[in-house]
Amino acid sequence: MLTIGELASYAAVTVRAVRHYHAKGLLPEPERDRSGYRRYDAGAVVELIKIRTLAEAGIPLARVRELLQAEKEEFAAVVADIDKRLRAEIRERQRHRERIARLASGDNLALPAVVVEYLDRLRALGVDERIIQVERDGWIPLAAHSPERVPEWMARKREQITDPQLIAFYLTLGQALDRTDDDPRLVELAEELAAYLTQMANEQGEDYVDDTDIEPPLVKLMDRLAFDTVPPARRLIELLKDRGWTGWTELKRVDPAPDAAGIRQEDAAARSGPCR
Repeated sequence: MLTIGELASYAAVTVRAVRHYHAKGLLPEPERDRSGYRRYDAGAVVELIKIRTLAEAGIPLARVRELLQAEKEEFAAVVADIDKRLRAEIRERQRHRERIARLASGDNLALPAVVVEYLDRLRALGVDERIIQVERDGWIPLAAHSPERVPEWMARKREQITDPQLIAFYLTLGQALDRTDDDPRLVELAEELAAYLTQMANEQGEDYVDDTDIEPPLVKLMDRLAFDTVPPARRLIELLKDRGWTGWTELKRVDPAPDAAGIRQEDAAARSGPCR
């Protein structure tokens, strides 16, 4: 005869687990000796190992009792059903692991692979990481709101970054990120960008400059993300508006302000001054 401690040791469980299975009615209470201690036979070891195995497979204890009493065919059917459920849980956990892996990889968290590839291409071209962050944060709501349009937009983006002049603008903007609003380099950037946009509009048409057709609330959100991440961008857009263009996410041609010519003359004087 075995003590409760010996039984637990043979079945590789704790004494507390044995008592718990007694309380749940899974393992029958044995006879007690004259001193009041439980005494188990060898069959209790087999039953306890069955209970432990089923419980470790994730089967609720309420069903363990049912399985222990089931006929062979019924037992096999229940086990097959449990196996099916466990396989589904494994697949779901694998999806969780993939999401965690995406979280660890940064850009992959909330972006399609095609956008991640585009961001990596910008990095390879030497674009400042803060500008890439603006691009990434803008693509996240776009991809969530209109996933079906991402391939269309990305085709346009891939075409744009083949233009050395546009990449040069990105690189120059990266150099200006740590400058103040009154830095003359921002004025030069505005001049360069306005000239580039005007050239593209004249050669390719107005629609070439911006045909993304993004909904206004998303445009506003993406502009705010850009201005919060890259403060000089707001000042750049102000300067750009004086040169016939406006917008960050959505570029549009506008009439320059009435005093824009005078402003540009002052800008030119500033660039030729000692602060340059």
